[in-house]
Amino acid sequence: MTSSWLFWALLAAAFAALTAIFGKLGVEQVNADFATLLRTLVVVVVLAAIVLATGQAQPLASIAGRSYLFLLLSGVATGLSWLCYYRALKLGPASLVAPVDKLSVVLVAIFGVALLGERLDLRQWCGIAAIGGGVLLLAWRP
Repeated sequence: MTSSWLFWALLAAAFAALTAIFGKLGVEQVNADFATLLRTLVVVVVLAAIVLATGQAQPLASIAGRSYLFLLLSGVATGLSWLCYYRALKLGPASLVAPVDKLSVVLVAIFGVALLGERLDLRQWCGIAAIGGGVLLLAWRP
C-alpha cells in the first residue's frame, strides 16, 4: 500500500464520484434527510469494521480535548454538508450537483490560508480560480 497523498486523494475523488451517482439513484423515492441518515449508518458500520479489523482503535482517554473539540465540529460540519448535498441531489442532476459541491475546494484553499496560515503560490491560486470559474459556469443559468 502506498503512502502517497495523491494516491489517496485520487481514490477519494473516485469514491466521491460513485457517492454522487449511487446517492442520486438512492434518493429518488426517499426523503433526502432520511437517506442521509441511512448513508451515515452505513458509513459508521463500515468505518468501525475497518478500524477494528486493522487494529487502529485507540483508547478514548488518549485523545486530547482540543482534538475532541475539532473532531466534534468536523462531524457537525460533515453532517450538515451531507444533509445539504442529499437535498441538492434530490432536487437537481448529479452531473451538476457534484461539481458545484466541489466549490468546497476553493473554500478549503481560502480557509487554509486565512485560518491555518498555509501558503499557495501563483500557480496554485490559478488552479483554485479555474475550479471556481468552472463551478460558476456549471451553476450559471442564463
